[in-house]
Amino acid sequence: MTQSVDLASGRIQKAPENFLSRDGIRTVLTESKNGRRNFIRSAFAAAAAGAVTPLALAQGNPVPTEGGDPNILNLPAHSTGLGQGVATDGYGKPSQFETNVQRRQSPGLTQTTQASVSFAPLQSLFGIVTPSGLHFERHHQGWWDIDPSKHRFMVNGMVKSAKVFTMDEIMRLPSVSRFHFIECGANTAVEWGNVAVPTVQYTHGMLSCSEFTGVPLITLLEIAGADLKNGKFVLAEGADGSSMTRTIPMSLITSGEVLVAYGQNGEMLRPENGYPLRLVVPGVQGVSWVKYLRRVEVGDMPYAAKDEAVHYMDLMPNGQHRQYTNIQECKSVVTTPSGGQVLLDQGFYNITGLAWSGRGKIQKVDVSVDGGRNWRTARLETPVLSKALTRFNIDWVWDGKPAIIQSRATDETGFVQPTYKHLRAARGTRSIYHNNAIQSWLVQENGEVKNVQVS
Repeated sequence: MTQSVDLASGRIQKAPENFLSRDGIRTVLTESKNGRRNFIRSAFAAAAAGAVTPLALAQGNPVPTEGGDPNILNLPAHSTGLGQGVATDGYGKPSQFETNVQRRQSPGLTQTTQASVSFAPLQSLFGIVTPSGLHFERHHQGWWDIDPSKHRFMVNGMVKSAKVFTMDEIMRLPSVSRFHFIECGANTAVEWGNVAVPTVQYTHGMLSCSEFTGVPLITLLEIAGADLKNGKFVLAEGADGSSMTRTIPMSLITSGEVLVAYGQNGEMLRPENGYPLRLVVPGVQGVSWVKYLRRVEVGDMPYAAKDEAVHYMDLMPNGQHRQYTNIQECKSVVTTPSGGQVLLDQGFYNITGLAWSGRGKIQKVDVSVDGGRNWRTARLETPVLSKALTRFNIDWVWDGKPAIIQSRATDETGFVQPTYKHLRAARGTRSIYHNNAIQSWLVQENGEVKNVQVS
C-alpha cells in the first residue's frame, strides 16, 4: 500500500489506489512503422482534425476566430513600442511568466526552525544544466555568505608540511571546468515506503547538474607533499556550524576527478551551494561534496565521522547497516509527462527525462508506456558526459487510454537500473538511501498523471 502527502496539511494519508499490480495495467504501446518523420507527421495530422490543439490550450491562446487568429492579425504592444532598457539591478531575472519555476520545500518532511531541503523543479528544466538559482539545497546547519577574503583552506595530516591557502592563492592555480551531477543520497527516499509524493520535483528533485570550476584536489595535496603511498583516505571538513566531515577514498582523488571548486555555471558558487569553496566528488552522494570547505586531512584509514558512522548508512534486510556506500548507481526518471501534469488531448507527445550514473556515462535508456511489458530505446541527446546528467527523448502517440510510463537506464559498465522488486529483494523495505529503482507515472483516461508503483 502506498501513502500520499497532503500538501496543504503535511499529513500522510493512505492511498491504496496508487499501488498497482501488473494485472491491473492496460497495455498501451504505439510504435512507429514508417520512421520518426512520418510518425510525427501522422500524429499531428490526427491532432489537426480537432478545432483546438493541446498546445494552444496549454499556452492560453484564444480560439482562432472566423477571420483568423487575433494574436497574428492584431499587432501587440511589444511589436509597436519601445521596450525596456538594460536591467537596472545589474543581474538578470527570469520572465515574469516563469515565476512558478522555483525550488520548493516538501511539507511532508520534518521541519526545524530553518528549512534544510529544497527540491529542484526537474519537470520545468531543459537540457542537462540546472540554473544556479534552481539548484537543490540540503543544509545541515543553515547556509552562510562567507567573506572570501577571510576564508582559509588547510591541508594537513600525512603531509610533509601543512599548508594554508587563501582564496586568491587557490584561484591563481591552474583550473579545470567539468559538468557533473550531484544527487543527495536520500533522493527518492520516500518511495522506499510507498509514499506517493505527487510530482517529480518531490520524488527526484534532490538532483542537479552544473559546470563546476576549480583546482583538482590532488594538486593541492601535492603542494603540501602528501604521502600518496600510505595515505589511503582524506577527511574533508566544512566551515559551517555542523562541521560536516566526510571520508573520501584517495583513489578518487589521485584520478584527478575531485575538485576544490569555487565556480558554478560560469560564476562564483552561490552561498547556498557552498560559497566560496566546496568539494566536488563526481559520482558520489551529495553529502560528501562538503560545502564551505576549510580543511582536508590525509590519513591511512576511514575516519568514521558522525555523518558516516551514524547517518547516511544503508539498512540491509538482515538488520545490519552498510557503511560508505557512496556511489550513486545508475538511475533515470521521466520528467514529462510526470506526476501533477495533465495531457490535454490525444495525439503526439515527446516523452523526455534524465539519466545519470556515478560510475560513468549513460549507454542506453529504454522507455515503456505499458508498465514494463514492452520497451523502446530512447534518443540520448548530446552531450553524453561521464558522471553528468544525460537528457533522453522518445516519440509517443497517446490514444487516450491509461498508460504506465517508465524509463530504464543502462550505464557504460553494463549496470541496468532495477525494478522495485529487484531492489527490495537486495535491500529490504526499511532503507532510506540510494533508491535508484524504476519510477512509474500513471496517465489516466482524463489525462491526469499520477505517481504509482508497479509491483
